[in-house]
Amino acid sequence: MAESTEIREPSLGEIALAFLKLGTIAFGGPAAHLAMMEEEFVRRRKWITRAEFLDRLAAANLIPGPSSTEVGIFVGQLKRGWRGLIVAGCCFIIPAAVIVSVIAWAYVRFGSLPKVEGVLYAIKPAVVAIVIQALGKLGRTGLKTIPLAVIAALAVALNFLGVSPVLVLVFAGVISASVLTMKNRLMSAVGLQKVVGFPKVLAGAVAVAAVGAAFPVGLWRLFLSFLKVGSVVFGSGYVLLAFLQTEFVERLHWLTEKQLIDAVAVGQFTPGPLFTTATFIGYVVAGWMGAAVATVGIFLPGFVLVAVSGPLLPRLRRSRVAAALDGVVAGSLALMAVVAWQLGKASMVDWTTLAIFAVSLIALLRFRVNAAWVVAAAAVVGWVMR
Repeated sequence: MAESTEIREPSLGEIALAFLKLGTIAFGGPAAHLAMMEEEFVRRRKWITRAEFLDRLAAANLIPGPSSTEVGIFVGQLKRGWRGLIVAGCCFIIPAAVIVSVIAWAYVRFGSLPKVEGVLYAIKPAVVAIVIQALGKLGRTGLKTIPLAVIAALAVALNFLGVSPVLVLVFAGVISASVLTMKNRLMSAVGLQKVVGFPKVLAGAVAVAAVGAAFPVGLWRLFLSFLKVGSVVFGSGYVLLAFLQTEFVERLHWLTEKQLIDAVAVGQFTPGPLFTTATFIGYVVAGWMGAAVATVGIFLPGFVLVAVSGPLLPRLRRSRVAAALDGVVAGSLALMAVVAWQLGKASMVDWTTLAIFAVSLIALLRFRVNAAWVVAAAAVVGWVMR
C-alpha cells in the first residue's frame, strides 16, 4: 500500500514544542530517540514520510556527531529551512542540558550522583519495546527488496564481528550500488536496458583541527576541545568515552577517572542526547559558563554538517547514487537492531523486567499508546518498586 501523501507543514512553534517534549522524555539512547521521532513525526504528526525519515537516518549515521540529534536537526531543516534546523536542534538539546547542569551542580556541591537505579531498571525494557515497534515500521519501507534484507543481515553479522559501524555502513552502500550495477549489466546483455555507469562520489566530512596548542586552560580551550570531539566522533557512547578519556583525563588532566565515569553515567540516565555528557564535564571544570561552552562546542559540528548535507539528500535520492543510499538505510536499520538486542540482554534480567517489556510492547502494537506515556508509566513503576 502506498504511503499517505498528506504531509503537514508545521510552524516553528510546533517544531519547538515537539522537540522540547522529546528532549524532556526521550530516555534510552539514540535507538530509543529515533524510535520516538519516527512515531512522533511520521505516524502521529505526519510531518515527513517514512522514506524521508530513513534517508535522514542514513545521512546522520554517515557524519560525525550524535546521530539521533542530527536526525532531529534534519527534520527541522526539511520543514522550515535553517530556522527549523536551529529550533529543532536547540529544543531537543536544551532540556537535557539543563537537567544535566542541575545534576552537575548537585554533584559538585554534595559529591555524589542521585540514586536512579529503580527508574532505569523499569525504563530500559520499555525502551526496547519502543525500538522494536519502530524497527517493524521502518523495516517495511527500508527493506523493500530481498537484496536489501540480505544486506541488512550481513550488516548485523559484521557488527557482531566487531567491524566499525562506519565501515558497516560503507559496506552496505557499496554492496547495494554494486547489486544494481550488476542487474543493469545483465539486463543490458539481453537487450532490455542500456548499461549505465555508477558515478564516482566524493564524500567529505567536516573535521575541525581545534587542538589549541597555545591556549591557556579556560573557556576557550574547553570550547575547542569539545569542538574537536564533536567533529570526529562516530559511533556509540563508548566511542565518546574513549575520546573524553584521552582528551580530559590523559592529555589535559582536568578530570579524574571517577569524574569521567560519573559524567558518562549522567548522560546515560538523563533524557535527550548522550553528548550532554559534555555539559556535565563543562560544569565540573568551569561552572555554569563551562557547561554552556562545552554544550555548544560538542553540538556545533552536527548543526554545520546537517546544514551542508541536508540540501544534497533530495538530489542523491533522484540520482544513480540512490541505490547506495538504500544500502546505507538497510545498514542503519541493522545497527539499530543490534543496539536493541544488546539493550534487551542488559535490561531484561528477571521476570519483572520481562513483564514490563511485554506490557509495553502490547500497549504500543495493540493499543497504539504514545511512547511518551509508555516511558512515563515505566518510570513510575520503577520508582515505586525500587
